[in-house]
Amino acid sequence: MALLGYFKYSDFFIENFNLVFDSSVGLLHLTLPLAISFFTFQQIAYLVDSYRQEVKELDFLNYAVFVTFFPQLIAGPIVHHKEMMPQFKNQRAKIINPQNIATGLFIFSVGLFKKVIIADTFASWASKGFDATPVLTFFEAWATSLSYTFQLYFDFSGYTDMAIGIALMFNIRLPINFNSPYKALNIQDFWRRWHITLSRFLKDYIYIPLGGNRKGNFRTYNNLFLTFVLGGIWHGAGWTFLFWGVLHGGALVIHRLWGLLHFQMKTWIAWFLTFNFINISWVFFRAKEWDDAIKVLSGMVGLNGVILSETCKECLGSLKNCDWISFAKISQTMKSEGIEIFVWLSLGFMIIFMKNLNGYIERKKMLQYYHAIIISAIFLLYYFTTIELKQSPFLYFNF
Repeated sequence: MALLGYFKYSDFFIENFNLVFDSSVGLLHLTLPLAISFFTFQQIAYLVDSYRQEVKELDFLNYAVFVTFFPQLIAGPIVHHKEMMPQFKNQRAKIINPQNIATGLFIFSVGLFKKVIIADTFASWASKGFDATPVLTFFEAWATSLSYTFQLYFDFSGYTDMAIGIALMFNIRLPINFNSPYKALNIQDFWRRWHITLSRFLKDYIYIPLGGNRKGNFRTYNNLFLTFVLGGIWHGAGWTFLFWGVLHGGALVIHRLWGLLHFQMKTWIAWFLTFNFINISWVFFRAKEWDDAIKVLSGMVGLNGVILSETCKECLGSLKNCDWISFAKISQTMKSEGIEIFVWLSLGFMIIFMKNLNGYIERKKMLQYYHAIIISAIFLLYYFTTIELKQSPFLYFNF
């Protein structure tokens, strides 16, 4: 924890120290060691379980493989020693398994497609809105926030799929890290589906040791809130990450209180509210500064106005007297980009409601010929697409 704090949070504390005391202490500008957040969590789990005398896997070589296993090391899933180290000593894992190689290759290809084709497409619109555009109108702001919402999911789940696929080629099964999270009907359901291994770690090594739900409702709410505040800080050294953790901790407390009232909500309303809360909270997760978050949120609530095409003026003429609505001539370039964004967002919504393809393949334990064709098509599409496109790094490499 000391090493993690030194490398990841030193400059953050120095910046705030300088701000509070009006000093000029120089920043360290440390290079963050590769994967320090993830292997720190994995080793903490091993040490804590050792202290509790729950560790049965004591082979040093298997432990070394556990903390350096490359597929998931950089961005997860956050694996637990009891689910990994027994696999390393299993003799069957040391035999080449063509079926696992084929299935792993398919899962890897799905992840590659998610990252290069889908996530990187949304990345350009998200970056343009957050970083390049000084003022966002209503539709621009929503396109920006939704683009990042989909970019983050397809980027992170794409990496997880690639990690699971590579590990399976070595006969090692990694835990599922995503289970259609944007289908969630409440915030608790979301955290049971999103970054599942992080939620498991926070629950087992922070929430439960704090007392969990065993010491009354008030302590339960405090424990939930504190757990997610710490989860926000873990994601990054910045006040926006802290506030993101506060939002999710507060939402979980409100969800618990709502449950005590035994009120029921229609499914589509529950999904709509949950998805939009998550979409809005991602704005703080993505924003580099407070001003960036305020810029996007201001546009989303219409403070910067709503611009409609002049072709809509006839059918929506009654709105022309509204101060926050204006009609303007939309260029052909803007029309084309607007249509493209709309098509990709529609595609994103369609995909998030699909069944988990990787889970289906693993349950069937069989790769048919048409799966091999899909693999080839994905790789070809990846090849021809990335000849000219500039790829962006995985988002969770920053954490």
